[in-house]
Amino acid sequence: MSKVFVVDAHKRPLNPVHPGRARLLLSQGKAAVFRHYPFTILLKEEVQKPEIKPLRLKIDPGSKTTGLAFVNDATGEVVWAAELTHRGTAIKARLDARRALRRGRRARKTRHRAARFLNRQRPAGWLPPSLESRVANVTTWVARLRRLCPIAALSMELARFDTHLMQNPDIRGAQYQEGELAGYEVREYLLEKWGRTCAYCGATGVPLQVEHIVPRSRGGSDRVSNLCVACETCNQAKSNRTAAEFGHPEVQVRAKAPLKDAAAVNVTRWALFRRLGGLGLPLETGTGGRTKFNRTQQGLPKTHWLDAACVGASTPLPRVDASSPLLIAARGHGRRQICRTDRYGFPVRHLSRRKSYLGLRTGDLVRARVPTGKYAGGHVGCVTIRQRPSFHINAHDVHPRYCTCVQRGDGYAYVCI
Repeated sequence: MSKVFVVDAHKRPLNPVHPGRARLLLSQGKAAVFRHYPFTILLKEEVQKPEIKPLRLKIDPGSKTTGLAFVNDATGEVVWAAELTHRGTAIKARLDARRALRRGRRARKTRHRAARFLNRQRPAGWLPPSLESRVANVTTWVARLRRLCPIAALSMELARFDTHLMQNPDIRGAQYQEGELAGYEVREYLLEKWGRTCAYCGATGVPLQVEHIVPRSRGGSDRVSNLCVACETCNQAKSNRTAAEFGHPEVQVRAKAPLKDAAAVNVTRWALFRRLGGLGLPLETGTGGRTKFNRTQQGLPKTHWLDAACVGASTPLPRVDASSPLLIAARGHGRRQICRTDRYGFPVRHLSRRKSYLGLRTGDLVRARVPTGKYAGGHVGCVTIRQRPSFHINAHDVHPRYCTCVQRGDGYAYVCI
């Protein structure tokens, strides 16, 4: 299992300890709970000349989820792991909705804010908000973990190597398309695009074959927009029929859709590389091929946190002892909208400007003890405040006098598995 972070009396990070050791320190009164997520204890007495064993933080950036793992360089032990889920898709949807409302107001010649597209200047390194949030989530957690655990170096997956180009660095033109490893990159692209599942039956964990949606015998081409991956059974059953004739017209539509997740990762990984390089820690970069090799050598399943543990070549093969990752989901700090609108963009009701009520804010982790009533019992969860004495905790209405704040909201939701 994941170890527990420890900080001394001056809030300086020490070596993580086993959860059993942390429980013993808490029961003996030698430590107190400093944070619940990630779980961290604070020693009440100062440690004289502690022997710090720095760890390496490994990062596997992803479009929707990023893997984080602390690995001991000497032993390869995975000390702590987490999976950070981004909210870039939600940000893009909200921006699209706001854009549609403003465009509608302009078309109706109602009161609106004038368009500003002629006087906007984008600084160097600018990223769209949906991509900037991904980079900011990772850098925020690197800085946060640096205050809780001694970090000696960083490792991140930066790019996937091209074995065809590595064998012959001077390869050009048609030789590149017709060499002995032609199709390798196309296959990796298709596996990523179709989620490593059969496009027709959705089978997973089986050998997949590259299949033509419109067969070549029917005039189909070898372009990636005409290719998908299918299991052997579906490939043989389809024969020389098209995907529509086989009963799956949605496959053709999905094949023409762009690979947005891969594009997002390609854009953000270099921005993340530059920002992590400015932290002053040694930064190692690895490739997707190295990560996959390290993971398959150990026979580990493909998950985000295990991919993070296998990034780079600086540490030995990771030693995983049934560790359970902390699931972290970015959800923001609420909205700045001061009124709700109907579908036409007109205000229908105003919101209170107060962000807190009775000392609590939406997103705070609280513990409630309700003595009587419909929701009697103990409740632990993130609170949603209302401007009346009735808060919302895990679909339960609880009076604020029964609530005790455990941890202030920080824009993230947590789940331990």
